[in-house]
Amino acid sequence: MRITLFTSNKNRHNYLINLLSEVSDELYVIQECSTIFPGIVSGRYQVSPIMKKYFENVNNAQSKIFGNSYINNNKKNIKILPMISGDLNQCSINLLSDFLKSDVYVVFGSSYIKGAIINFLVKQKAINIHAGVSPYYRGADCNFWALYDDNPHLTGTTIHLLTKGLDSGPILYHAMSNLKTSPFEYSMSTIKSAFHSIAERIKDGSIFLIKPLIQDKVKNFRYTKKTEFNEEIVKKYFEKRIDLNCKKFDNSLLKEPFFLN
Repeated sequence: MRITLFTSNKNRHNYLINLLSEVSDELYVIQECSTIFPGIVSGRYQVSPIMKKYFENVNNAQSKIFGNSYINNNKKNIKILPMISGDLNQCSINLLSDFLKSDVYVVFGSSYIKGAIINFLVKQKAINIHAGVSPYYRGADCNFWALYDDNPHLTGTTIHLLTKGLDSGPILYHAMSNLKTSPFEYSMSTIKSAFHSIAERIKDGSIFLIKPLIQDKVKNFRYTKKTEFNEEIVKKYFEKRIDLNCKKFDNSLLKEPFFLN
């Protein structure tokens, strides 16, 4: 089986690369690279002491959940096309042609895909891993906002079919976590849940048998833009006392939730 993955370059993205390489004969990776020091080095997020503190917590949780993941290529079946974040939508189908001959396409952590590439991926029924529980939270930094809103039961990941709309595709299932040691580790562990579930279900073929559920947009609670995640809101986040047990899981809100053991 050939898999193509559109992703980024943090520890968690490398972990997913290694995981998918174990269940594929050939893995083609289009890897968009950005700073691994958000809050310190300018990029998508503001640079400031409060943002530095926030992302130190994120990176510590990432290291605890995923370890220091480097691409190991133990099976020597990984081919990578690295590029700067933002370059993807400048690429033609022809330029990416060697990476677009797969049986399965997975998207996690890439930039917003447009044009001919998104048209191709939608036609191929590409699978997107959204770090947030759709349809309730869509857009940017969704799990942050779920915790900020005191909705820990809506902190998780959504595995859905990719569409041109942001996080709006038909839902295959949700991936959640029971690891409630801290808000940062809790959120990060839901992503690990998504990774392992999708690898298992690609390997046994069960992911292709799931009936997708069209999202009910009326249920959307927040649709956030990256500009809304700023110093002021992060300061308020740290001032809050986030209780991860303030609300119980309600499986009726989720589609066939997967919990990582």
